[in-house]
Amino acid sequence: MAFLDIQEGPYLVKPTSEAFDNGERPVNVDKTNIVWLNAKDIEWISNKSKVQTAFLWGSHKDNQLRATLLKLPAGFKGKIKNLSQNFRAVVISGGISHQFSKKEDKKKLNAPSYFGAEENGTSIISAEKETVLYIRSNGKCKVI
Repeated sequence: MAFLDIQEGPYLVKPTSEAFDNGERPVNVDKTNIVWLNAKDIEWISNKSKVQTAFLWGSHKDNQLRATLLKLPAGFKGKIKNLSQNFRAVVISGGISHQFSKKEDKKKLNAPSYFGAEENGTSIISAEKETVLYIRSNGKCKVI
């Protein structure tokens, strides 16, 4: 599966005669080369959780874009609170039930579904089976 993450231009596709190398390289993400961190290793995931994360690219400085993978264990029931101005998540594998409030109907999101959240918005999530989310944001989020 390929996931292309282009949110805005400029799009640097040029004819061969104007080709250039800006030093950027693709990120080779494969299950064999991902280092997963447990909740006890990450301050923004509750220590009681069995959620794992893997940092993909970007910066942990305030307002800087970053991408991570979040692995939710089978049977996960919790929340993801968005603390950034820009938060998007893609279900890479598995599936979740998602809602923003208990009054709202639950939405089933299977791979490759997507959801976003406003700053300080909280997503109520449950996963029957192990699920991997790709999260792109320009700040922190908290898994509870």
